[in-house]
Amino acid sequence: MKKTILFLTTLLFMTTASADNARKTVDELKTKFIKMGEPRIEGAEKSGNIMAPVIYFGKQKINNTFDVVDEIKKTSGAYATVFVKDGVEFIRVSTNVLTPKGVRGIGTKLAHNNAYSAAIKGEVYCGDIDILGNSFYTCYDPIKDKGGNTIGIYLIGFKK
Repeated sequence: MKKTILFLTTLLFMTTASADNARKTVDELKTKFIKMGEPRIEGAEKSGNIMAPVIYFGKQKINNTFDVVDEIKKTSGAYATVFVKDGVEFIRVSTNVLTPKGVRGIGTKLAHNNAYSAAIKGEVYCGDIDILGNSFYTCYDPIKDKGGNTIGIYLIGFKK
């Protein structure tokens, strides 16, 4: 009985620690981008193999730039992605998440899962998600323009 209680307490602590780390780290990611300026969509360009709207923070174009997501990986160990909204889809335009082929997953779409369901409504989702074939504890937080419209998503994930 004591072993079961200890196991459940440890499991609860680990889940809470993961949730706290993901929430804290997605807030750090947001802060880094928001310091650059107001988010907006302007134009389109190729990300991976598809054309995607271009997301800017202030004057800084985010598509196909990796400084911020790589810095997050270096400082926290977290996987980080910026998605841009394209119609009803969300496309990875900046990421440190690698595909099974070992290349950045830019140009890939957010799967229609619990995170997608929250994002399409402009809501935060934190929980377990499969990303490009790997299991992660994640937080997805919508990127909203000055009019309050969801134009993208910040993602932080810790590999399980």
